[in-house]
Amino acid sequence: MNDMIVLHPKDDVGIALKPLAAGEHARCVIDGKEHAFEAREDIPKGHKLALRPIEKGSHVIKFGYSIGVATAAIEPGSWIHTHNLKSCLSGKLDYEYRPSSSQTVQPAPGERRTFQGYIREDGEAGIRNEIWIINTVGCINKTCELLARMANQQFKDRGIDGVYHFPHPYGCSQLGDDLQHTQQLLASLAKHGNAAGVLIIGLGCENNQIDEMKALIGPVPPGRVKYLRTQEIEDELEAGLELIEELVDYAEQFKRTEVPLSKLRVGLKCGGSDGLSGITANPLAGRIADAVTAQGGSALLTEVPEMFGAETILMERAADRQVFEDITQLINGFKEYFIRHGQEVYENPSPGNKDGGITTLEEKSLGCTQKGGRAIVTDVLKYGERSVKTGLNLIEAPGNDLVSVTALSAAGAHLVLFTTGRGTPFGGPVPTVKISTNSQLAARKSHWIDFNAGVLLEGSSMDQVQEELLDYIIDLASGSRRTNNEKHEFREISIFKDGVIL
Repeated sequence: MNDMIVLHPKDDVGIALKPLAAGEHARCVIDGKEHAFEAREDIPKGHKLALRPIEKGSHVIKFGYSIGVATAAIEPGSWIHTHNLKSCLSGKLDYEYRPSSSQTVQPAPGERRTFQGYIREDGEAGIRNEIWIINTVGCINKTCELLARMANQQFKDRGIDGVYHFPHPYGCSQLGDDLQHTQQLLASLAKHGNAAGVLIIGLGCENNQIDEMKALIGPVPPGRVKYLRTQEIEDELEAGLELIEELVDYAEQFKRTEVPLSKLRVGLKCGGSDGLSGITANPLAGRIADAVTAQGGSALLTEVPEMFGAETILMERAADRQVFEDITQLINGFKEYFIRHGQEVYENPSPGNKDGGITTLEEKSLGCTQKGGRAIVTDVLKYGERSVKTGLNLIEAPGNDLVSVTALSAAGAHLVLFTTGRGTPFGGPVPTVKISTNSQLAARKSHWIDFNAGVLLEGSSMDQVQEELLDYIIDLASGSRRTNNEKHEFREISIFKDGVIL
């Protein structure tokens, strides 16, 4: 096994695959030839070692792209990190439409794949047959939580996969765009294919009124969505259970059937990234994005601030000029959000990212965007909007794990591939597949991690691991597997807030 990996022939750095001690020779392969580089100092696993002399002020290359500029002269074998490398990103940018010459080429579809899923009356697919309780306002979180617990006890032997509630603190005293964000996101969740039936519960006096939710949700098949105002009835728990029983009766009509992979929407997210994220788990997720979109399905990518510095790679894959302009607005619009709040646009990576070996936002973004594979960008969605076009969709949302996974779910993701080098136990409203970047994390946190991409550094080929993960996803979508977040009932939502609360 090599001690270090070099990702591109042009790179100035190698990434340590194990802790390197000062004076130790790190072996690696570059352009098919074996090399050894002596470490001038101790270098942690996942961190960068200089392959050649780098002058102060020069760009440092990784992934074949600049990840920042050297703040001091760097000798071969030196550790490269925050003490001698900084971002060279600043402010908003103007972009020019330059479509890639191969931007209309999709990966070969190969064997047509299917899964055993549910087809709803409106044609939407689902991979779970659940009842969701969605409250319009945070004041009734505990009421809804108790109702979900009672309903699961009462209907546990019926033909559903469970009754779930997703608490949140909003819906009351919100104004303007902030209120609209909450309403749009909740309305989109109510139309999710994994929910066979939905109970919308309101209090009655909140800004987010049920009638407004009804208008946003729009027409739905009869029997699929029920509404309840708790202030208007004597016993909201009794009334809620009666409505849930009606939803369970409705849900029992749906049976698993063969569904083409073209109906599947896969969300893509990374959190707690480390120096191996852009080497193992993120490229693997990109392979899945390509495989799903090649079969006519959809891949959904978000974390807009973690596109900064790598956005032109996505822009070159825009399906047309309008999509390119939408990507431009997405990127610069999020920069304006930072500026409006007086924050540094490029205040990233996080302390955990840096500890894992990521130094600059360019480096983080170049690794992050690999989750989108090589698929064509067919659409750009505003926060809370549902995906309607197949292919790779970009979703407006921040990098925050809970907020972005919630946005992916609202956009229609049936499941989310969540790559991580540090680990996290949380799960969104849909199955959240934790993919570890390294085998040590997978072994230590087996109750968090669902799939180990660390084997890519231990002799397994990308083709082999891609096929294993795709098989896992098909089993998951077919109901023969459950993720750890499902097993432990870790299901949460978090709504993007950007406004005044009265």
